[in-house]
Amino acid sequence: MKQKALPWGPPALPRMWRTLTCTLTAGGSAASSRLSMEGPASPAPAPGALPYYVAFSQLLGLTVVAMTGAWLGMYRGGIAWESALQFNVHPLCMVIGLVFLQGDALLVYRVFRNEAKRTTKVLHGLLHVFAFVIALVGLVAVFEHHRKKGYADLYSLHSWCGILVFALFFAQWLVGFSFFLFPGASFSLRSRYRPQHVFFGAAIFLLSVATALLGLKEALLFELGTKYSTFEPEGVLANVLGLLLAAFATVVLYILTRADWKRPLQAEEQALSMDFKTLTEGDSPSSQ
Repeated sequence: MKQKALPWGPPALPRMWRTLTCTLTAGGSAASSRLSMEGPASPAPAPGALPYYVAFSQLLGLTVVAMTGAWLGMYRGGIAWESALQFNVHPLCMVIGLVFLQGDALLVYRVFRNEAKRTTKVLHGLLHVFAFVIALVGLVAVFEHHRKKGYADLYSLHSWCGILVFALFFAQWLVGFSFFLFPGASFSLRSRYRPQHVFFGAAIFLLSVATALLGLKEALLFELGTKYSTFEPEGVLANVLGLLLAAFATVVLYILTRADWKRPLQAEEQALSMDFKTLTEGDSPSSQ
């Protein structure tokens, strides 16, 4: 009895490859024709209120950094690496790295709306690198300070949350680099992972702010003790700093969650998206 040849056997492979190539070529040509008929895409204007919210977030962020420095300078003796003031490097670096710079990195796709996607990705990744390096300096500072003073490590809720946030931040950056900057990841894989990347980016940012608030409260209780309840000037200043941290996180999160403020697709991104839809669903881009 003669066995029927399977449609996916070796003789059929060249034919399948030709079909796939023709589909891609046709899809790309149709997408290009459609885009050329519509003309070059003009830069999408920024929504009216977006620049004001972004400017407000930067004002809050810079105020937080300046007030952290003022708190450490006025009430904690300043900052130095080779002295008892080494601990003060920790809160300043964490606020600059894991709060201010991380928040700005999340806003890159809202601020640079009409630049090339590759350029925006690189800037987004570089800001995270700067945030990581600065936070690493702050982490080393606190461990070095504890070692010199003979203090215990990693016993408080603040320290546990801090290590968790730092590990999640590093893992998020590694996975994001592998998927979106490293050329090996496929378009379909990036599309499936993108929602998780966006969610965990915002979640890690909020956890960073919450951990900073825990650390601020812990530092006040250690230094002021029962005097904290008597409205000491340092306590009042630190409370205002905590409110500003929460305000910065709120404004950044609001900007990120406004669907109409998302970065619009550029012409080359639309063509790539239509080509991918043609290959995966068998639809013609011109029929959409």
